[in-house]
Amino acid sequence: MEWMASEEKDGSVNSSVAQAIDNSASLEIDQPTESTMSSGKKVDKNSEVSFQAKRKQLLSSLWEKIIGYKRVVQAKSFRFCRGDEIEQARVYHFWPGNNVFFFKGRLICGPDPKGLILTAIAISLSSWTFAVHVASDIRNPAIIVTSSILTTIVRLPAMQVLVNLVYVSTIDPGIIPRNDQCSSVELGTIDAGKRRRRSRAVVINGIEVKLKYCNICNIYRPPRTCHCATCNNCIQQFDHHCTWIGHCVGLRNYRLHVTFLLTGLLLFAFIFIFSCKPLHHKLPGDGNGLIGLLRNDPETVALTLFSFVAMCFLAGFSCYHVYLIAINQTSYEHFHQKYVSSGNPYDKGILNNIKEALLASQPPSRVNFRADLEPGWFGGLSDISIK
Repeated sequence: MEWMASEEKDGSVNSSVAQAIDNSASLEIDQPTESTMSSGKKVDKNSEVSFQAKRKQLLSSLWEKIIGYKRVVQAKSFRFCRGDEIEQARVYHFWPGNNVFFFKGRLICGPDPKGLILTAIAISLSSWTFAVHVASDIRNPAIIVTSSILTTIVRLPAMQVLVNLVYVSTIDPGIIPRNDQCSSVELGTIDAGKRRRRSRAVVINGIEVKLKYCNICNIYRPPRTCHCATCNNCIQQFDHHCTWIGHCVGLRNYRLHVTFLLTGLLLFAFIFIFSCKPLHHKLPGDGNGLIGLLRNDPETVALTLFSFVAMCFLAGFSCYHVYLIAINQTSYEHFHQKYVSSGNPYDKGILNNIKEALLASQPPSRVNFRADLEPGWFGGLSDISIK
């Protein structure tokens, strides 16, 4: 019996020992070592980095495809508007300036149309707001004109301003032709540094005027001509590059620019005057003042403030250009004080200056942008074919 009991005890001990060994082995198998854990983390990091690299590569390729499609659509739309689906190469196809041409070279615009679009939206939105929110609310019998007459009156100057805006921003301002063929014949072997210092002097009405040499256009600039850095052209009688129309103002469109300023001034003065009357009647009686007006009629308040700012802005520019017309100077000449020491050789008196600026016939364009491209034009560019 004792032998049997001792044998049972030894068996239970052996079984417990075997169970403990099995548990420790299972723990060793289930719990990874530090080396296996670190290698697993490295694999996870490498896979994550490769995934991010693949994602960036996929996104970049997708973006390149989108940009490519966008360029193709823009090129097709520009060709449709500009009329480039032709076999014969024309001058405006290879004009080295920054201008943009439309309708087969008939319209020439500046390189940045943002100001032109913003100006057109401001004029159209102001006229529409006046017709909808102001003219329809006028019910005062003391005013002879009715709301329909006011709406018709405001539409006429608005259309006139928009027509002037389109005309002044799509016409040749007075671009001077370039001389890219025979500059070496005239200048010989003179280097570029000396070429910048070359100038000629001419006498105009007894006053000596220097003609500077333009290294970009390879010409001696005619009197009152300046090279516009934005459009990359020499403009005859250059006044300034107007941001609001996105185009240069020169000899051929200065009169249109002044007309645009005056008609815009009349339009916004008309809108401001007839917008103040409804605001006076809509003032709340509870003493809130402007806050009450903003709650009751915010459109009319915004239109009145905007038309007042535009009216002051246009009035200042109109008075300035009327003064420049009277003394026969451009904005560029007046700003740089060209004739302080020598005197203005173009001043012919106030009446003659006004007659020359506003009543003289418009000179023709010196560049025929729709002409066929001749051999040797612009230094052998005629060999390039339009695809």
